Amino acid sequence: MELAALGFDRWFEERAGALLRPGQSIARVTAVDRGAFLARGRGEEVPAELAGRFRFSAADPVELPCVGDWVCVQHPAAGGPAIIHAVLPRKTFLRRKAPGKTVDFQMIAANIDAAFIVQSCHYDFNVRRLDRYLVMAHDGGIQPLIVLTKSDLIPPGRLEQEIAAIRGAGIAETIFALSAATGAGMDSFQDSLAPATTYCLLGSSGVGKTTLINRLLGREVFATKAVSATGEGVHTTARRHLLVLEQGALLIDTPGMRELGLLGASDGLETSFPEIHELSQRCRFADCAHAVEPGCAVVAALKEGGLSEESYRSYLKLRKESEHLGLSYVEKRKKDKAFGRMVQSAMKHLKK
Repeated sequence: MELAALGFDRWFEERAGALLRPGQSIARVTAVDRGAFLARGRGEEVPAELAGRFRFSAADPVELPCVGDWVCVQHPAAGGPAIIHAVLPRKTFLRRKAPGKTVDFQMIAANIDAAFIVQSCHYDFNVRRLDRYLVMAHDGGIQPLIVLTKSDLIPPGRLEQEIAAIRGAGIAETIFALSAATGAGMDSFQDSLAPATTYCLLGSSGVGKTTLINRLLGREVFATKAVSATGEGVHTTARRHLLVLEQGALLIDTPGMRELGLLGASDGLETSFPEIHELSQRCRFADCAHAVEPGCAVVAALKEGGLSEESYRSYLKLRKESEHLGLSYVEKRKKDKAFGRMVQSAMKHLKK
C-alpha cells in the first residue's frame, strides 16, 4: 500500500525531510497497546518499539507515538520489530485530561480529519456530553460529525425530538441517524467516507461503535457482547486501532471513555459555542467572564431570550473546568522543570 493511501500528503512530506535519517522510512502507527506498537508503511503492518534514545529524550508522554502518528522507523537487518526513532509533527490531534487526579494531557489519536461522535438514541443520548466531545474535537482542529445509533430501538417521533434538542443547543454539525442492526441510514453514512481520509469513532462504552465497525467492514471482525435489557451495550474495545476500510477510508476505533476532562481547551470552546464567542466580541471588557460584568453582551442576549440558558450554563461549566485544570497544568510543569534543573545540577556536582 502506498503512503498516500494511508493519508500521507504534502503537509507531512514537507516535515519528514528534517527528521528522516539514512536507513529509515516513513510508517504510520496503527495500534498502541500498553507501550507496544503496530506500524504500517508501504508493506504490511508490523510490530514496532521505541528506540532507547527516543524514549528517554521525550520530555513529556504526549511526545511519544499514538495511533495515527507518522513516524520514522528503521527495519533491523536481522529481523524483529521496527524501531521508531522520531514522530512527525501532528496536523491534528485528539487529547483529553489524563484520567484520575493527574493533571496532564493524554493523547488519544493524531492526524484525524473528522471525528464521528457516537451516541445511542436509546439510552446514551445526552446533549451536554455531546458538548464535551465537540470541544475535544475542535480543540485539536478536527471536524466533528454526530452519529445517533440504535434508531430502531426508539418509538416514532423520538429521533426527531433528539435532533431538535441538538439543534436547539446551537449545535450545527452534520447528524447521521442509523441502525447497524437493520441497516437504516447506513448507505448515506458509508457514502460520506472518502478514501485516504482518516476518521475516528468517539463515544461512551456500549453505544454501538464495534457493531458499526463490523457493519462497515462487512464481516464480524470484532466480537460484540449481548446488550442489557435497557439496550445498553457492553464495552468491548480495549485498544485504539487504525483500520483500512474497503473503499479506502481509514477509521480509528477508540475505547469508551468514562472521563472527559477538558484541559486547556479554550480554542475548542470558542469553536464549539460560536454564538457565545460572537457575542463576547461585543462585551465591554475584553476579559469578561460573562457573569455579572456590566456591558456583557452574552448576559444581555440570555436575558432577552436570544441565547439558550442550557447552552450558556454548559459553556460556563466547561470553561471553568478547562481554565482551572489549565492553571493546575502550568503549575505542574513549573514544578517538573524545577525538579529537572535540580537533578541536572546534582549530576554535574557528582561528576566533579
